[in-house]
Amino acid sequence: MNFLKSLSEWKQTRVEKVIADMESLGKCPDCRGRGFTSTLSSVYIPTYDAVFDCPGCNGSGQFTDWNGNDLGDHL
Repeated sequence: MNFLKSLSEWKQTRVEKVIADMESLGKCPDCRGRGFTSTLSSVYIPTYDAVFDCPGCNGSGQFTDWNGNDLGDHL
């Protein structure tokens, strides 16, 4: 159980670091400031590019928009 607790703490620390880094850059942590997310199919099938507005920042790529949304858990 100690291993699982350590793993959980490591993951939480990593998530908090990503959020702090993206905040300092003013970028949405979910999409890394791009404003969109793409599906895995767009990686493997180059002719089909499924791109969607980021649900965290509503497509703006801004940290302030991401921080203002109340979507529950981010990342």
